[in-house]
Amino acid sequence: MGSNFKRVLGKWDIFSLSFGAMIGWGWVVLTGDWITTAGVLGAILAFLIGGLIVSFVGLTYAELTAAMPKVGGEHVFSYRGLGLNASFLCTWFIILGYVSVCAFEAVALPVVIENILPIPHGHPLWIIHEKPIYFSWVAIGVIGSIIIGITNYLGVKTASFVQVLFTILILTVGLMLIFGGMFTTPSEVSSLDIWNTDKLSAGLMPVLVMTPFMFVGFDVIPQVAEEINLPYKQIGKILIFSVILAIVWYAGIIYGVGTTLNTTELQGDQLAPASAMEKIYGNAWARNLLILAGLAGIVTSWNSFFVGATRAIYAMGNSGMLPKAFGVLHPKYKSPVTAILFITFTSILATLFGNEALGWLVNAGGLGIVISWCLVSLSFYQLRKKAPSMVRPFKVPNGKLIGTVAFVLSLGLIYLYLPGNSSALNTIEWSIIGCWLLIGLVFYFWSSRRYGRNSIKDTMDEHISN
Repeated sequence: MGSNFKRVLGKWDIFSLSFGAMIGWGWVVLTGDWITTAGVLGAILAFLIGGLIVSFVGLTYAELTAAMPKVGGEHVFSYRGLGLNASFLCTWFIILGYVSVCAFEAVALPVVIENILPIPHGHPLWIIHEKPIYFSWVAIGVIGSIIIGITNYLGVKTASFVQVLFTILILTVGLMLIFGGMFTTPSEVSSLDIWNTDKLSAGLMPVLVMTPFMFVGFDVIPQVAEEINLPYKQIGKILIFSVILAIVWYAGIIYGVGTTLNTTELQGDQLAPASAMEKIYGNAWARNLLILAGLAGIVTSWNSFFVGATRAIYAMGNSGMLPKAFGVLHPKYKSPVTAILFITFTSILATLFGNEALGWLVNAGGLGIVISWCLVSLSFYQLRKKAPSMVRPFKVPNGKLIGTVAFVLSLGLIYLYLPGNSSALNTIEWSIIGCWLLIGLVFYFWSSRRYGRNSIKDTMDEHISN
């Protein structure tokens, strides 16, 4: 199972892929809601707790990635720890999560641009659930999808160059907001609001439920493991560092916004960080700069998950779990061309459904991600038992305990999606999960009959041993 990827990614490349994925567009539109729901103290506490939960899962990823730096990440981890069927499920569900984010960004792109430049609407193309779909919005989403696809087609180094540039922009603007908020004297009203604990007990859980999915992105690093030109131990360290920095980032953004805007100003403000920037620096340019950083966040998140999705699909095609056409690399750019075409097509398709589809895709994709996390955590635990002598350049102390905690926490996240909970999936979202699983099973059973299960196992074993 020769992949023939080029090892061209350095520490800044993989850091920006991970961190840039975790700080997309969500913080721009959701920070105000987090603060009004749980207060500044409650929102920060929710992200600290959520970050701790994700850190346990991240530790299992860090060790396994350093021990098995192979393309596809979860594809290899779950095969070695749990076997062929678990490997299919784990990888197929993580792909669902990545695809849903790419689709989300394609639809969100025109919404962000409209906050900077007026976009003519004209007559709607059609209406879905009473929400109009305009040609201008579809066109922007399609153009964005094609640009991201071409960027990735030209190779991972091109994609990572774009990623680093836009991540630097986000960090710069975010630090302007955080430090500006720290050194701006709050008004009397906002001073009273900052550490208000009245909302904490009622608002902590609703915000906490959202936090793990704001941290999704560190799991992209294992997908490109064969393209990383670093000592394996450093890969695990950078993965954990990116998670820690994301926790600090979200806490800092919440504090910066919460110390600048009071409750009255936050009410109904869909872009609270942008309003805080304008208030701190006293000019509309600051607001537009932060929205521009949000646009950069769309690019970094979209680009990172695009890279992750295409590598996971490539790994499944290369092993024979999917048709082997998905396991084809471009002879010059070493990019998985068929997988790139597939993800570009799904992103374009999402633009036709507009905002109504965003919630469906993100919620269904979120369940796919936590299922994958659960299987990776279980694989980590199983490998500590059945392969204790496996070389682990980045070895997590108290591994069995960490693996157990990560598995239990992942199960808890899955439980939140089940019927009876406030965050349970609706019928449409369960239908998306069911259709995605059905499509994958059709591919899997066809490929198993076409190539043979023993052949797939032999290919996987050879890949792991090389």
